[in-house]
Amino acid sequence: MVKTFKLSAGQIQQLIPPMGACRASDMITVHGMKVGVMYREAPENEIDSGWRFLSGNESDEYRSDPEYFGIHEVNTLCNYDPDIIPHLNSPVGYSFKRNKSTGLFTSHLT
Repeated sequence: MVKTFKLSAGQIQQLIPPMGACRASDMITVHGMKVGVMYREAPENEIDSGWRFLSGNESDEYRSDPEYFGIHEVNTLCNYDPDIIPHLNSPVGYSFKRNKSTGLFTSHLT
């Protein structure tokens, strides 16, 4: 499947120091939606930061299909939604959900 990303490579700026890769929904990187849910789990390998990003609008069927997700540098996701930056140093086990009324993230330890 060929994907057309909302941001081109030339639009990506270095917003944070390198911290590895993450998994993100195409709802964000292809369709341009804001991050609605983010959580950090134990990294799968040495380049994985453990961060996972969803818009919050993915159905169960959508989430179960790996074709709708991509592996990206965390910095790339910061370019799609800079609101995530203050939360990126949170340890494994933390999750954040955007409050639809305020636009702010609330945290939860899972």
